[in-house]
Amino acid sequence: MAFEKMIRNAFEESRNNTRLGDTLEEITEIQEYIKNAEKIYIPNKNGIKVEVLNKVLKSYGLPEAKILQINTNTADTSRIPALAKAYMALDQSDADLIIARGRLGIPGSGSLLIFIDNKGRILTAGTSPSHIIHKKTIEDAVYSEACEALEKIGFEKIEG
Repeated sequence: MAFEKMIRNAFEESRNNTRLGDTLEEITEIQEYIKNAEKIYIPNKNGIKVEVLNKVLKSYGLPEAKILQINTNTADTSRIPALAKAYMALDQSDADLIIARGRLGIPGSGSLLIFIDNKGRILTAGTSPSHIIHKKTIEDAVYSEACEALEKIGFEKIEG
């Protein structure tokens, strides 16, 4: 089943009150979309998150991402800063896939690492509590969130 057709079918099922939950076919379509993404961007001011995310992507056999150097500070004024960062990147690139990380919600709410497609639809995400709670380095937190996001949609590590 093609990605767009799968999305239309799921919407139609919901509209008709016949949706019974996610299917293996739907998860496979999301995996294929990510596997086949040619232009993967990470909005970031420095390369720290990009290095960590590329390490994760490689360990799951996925294509490498590139940094999209944009200032995302204004995203922190939105209700969901991580999603706002992803949309900013989408609006300023020709990406197939955006991976963005930022605050989940209000200050103190923790972090959200989100994968969106080229139309701004959420494919998967990983979260972590506020740094003051988990006390991990930024690198370790990003690594954990990215693994959670990929494993949530059935990816398995092929190395490391």
